[in-house]
Amino acid sequence: MGWNNWNSLGCDVSESLLLDTSKKLVGSGLRDVGYNYVVLDDCWSAGRDEEGFLKEDLEKFPSGMSDVADELHKQGLLFGMYSSAGEMTCARYAGSLDWEENDAKSFANWGVDYLKYDNCYHLGRFGTPKISFDRYKVMWDALNATGRPMLYSLCNWGEDYTHTWGMSIANSWRMSGDIYDSFSRPDDLCSCVDASNPHCVAPGSHCSVLNIVNKVAPYADRGQPGGWNDLDMLEVGNGGMTDEEYKAHFSLWAALKSPLLMGNDLRDLSATSLTILNNPAVIAISQDPEGRSVARVRRELNVAKDKYGVGEIQVWSGSLSGGDQVLLLLNAAGEDTRISASLEEIFLHDGPEGSAPQVKEEWEVYDLWGNRMDEALAQKILDADEKEAEKLWKQANWYNATEVNYKEGLKKRDERLMGKKIGKIAPGGTWTADVKRHSVEIYRLKSIGHGGKRKVHAKEEL
Repeated sequence: MGWNNWNSLGCDVSESLLLDTSKKLVGSGLRDVGYNYVVLDDCWSAGRDEEGFLKEDLEKFPSGMSDVADELHKQGLLFGMYSSAGEMTCARYAGSLDWEENDAKSFANWGVDYLKYDNCYHLGRFGTPKISFDRYKVMWDALNATGRPMLYSLCNWGEDYTHTWGMSIANSWRMSGDIYDSFSRPDDLCSCVDASNPHCVAPGSHCSVLNIVNKVAPYADRGQPGGWNDLDMLEVGNGGMTDEEYKAHFSLWAALKSPLLMGNDLRDLSATSLTILNNPAVIAISQDPEGRSVARVRRELNVAKDKYGVGEIQVWSGSLSGGDQVLLLLNAAGEDTRISASLEEIFLHDGPEGSAPQVKEEWEVYDLWGNRMDEALAQKILDADEKEAEKLWKQANWYNATEVNYKEGLKKRDERLMGKKIGKIAPGGTWTADVKRHSVEIYRLKSIGHGGKRKVHAKEEL
């Protein structure tokens, strides 16, 4: 979890941007709900020196990267940087291809904690999973050789079936072309809509939220603790979607276990955006220690179309620690609609045709947006100085993951992570909800009396 400048600011990077953003992360309380990486994207370098080492652009970063990292670390934050597995970065600055050892040493010496590693200008070294794997493994080896732990984030857009090999060397891997600030609008720059299509060779950019969700559906389960499908950065707060669409976007990214990297300019953070980004009940789904992504159990396309000719409804479900279950009802149609999901469907992947033992249990239903922060309080926090904001934060009794991490909070069943109780599902029953257009309802289901019993498979017994 953290922040990256690219979606909102592109090449407009500087030392002051990073330090001002870090102050905003702390003052708004976002650091304390889990956003602790400050990631500097492209356009920061000034080429290489005579010995082949990358140089910081000292006009943009007059104190140098080491000092920036030190300042971020003092605030309890982590520092991320960017390069590309090509001769140039995507903005045509010096890339790291064939300079991996030098660049890894520089990152380690500067105190970097995270590397986003892009895919531009790769000199044609792609075309099979083996070729791409080998190119990205060189940097993995170089980073490990430094002895400094760094999160390694592959950004090769899902090219060459990254989901089949990314987990062998990386902590996250992009599985599609770049996101843009739209919920469902098709765009020729993101022509591929079906991940199983063998002719999908141009992952591109301008990929909508729905496009990315539909791409990851066939292999959502490839993510696992330590390595995750990366659906790209969050667009919350950038202005291209409605509040309901941003809630859906955030909920889906959390449930699919994508890294939650904010992509808006936090210096202009609105109260509305803050109340989406700081929802601990949804973040707890992302940070659940079991680390299992939701899976899609139903998709219906014969529904009302939106203005782009796109329309569908989907049901997603997944297991959580402590026997709980997360359920998402996604309305990507052109009008409000009623969506139902039976326990047989919700627990489909624990046993087909209603054979899962959870189908026979009774379940409490908790709305994970039911306790969304009041917008007026959010605005007070944004307007307050650091001490006053901290006071308001405590008065609101908001969850602080800096003090108690999500694993411990979930183990204690902290009510701030559970959501708002709104009903029950009887054994063998069905849950039904009215879901607004381009929106999602997301729930935590808690078993009454049985603890969410699951079948034990041989693999789990080992």
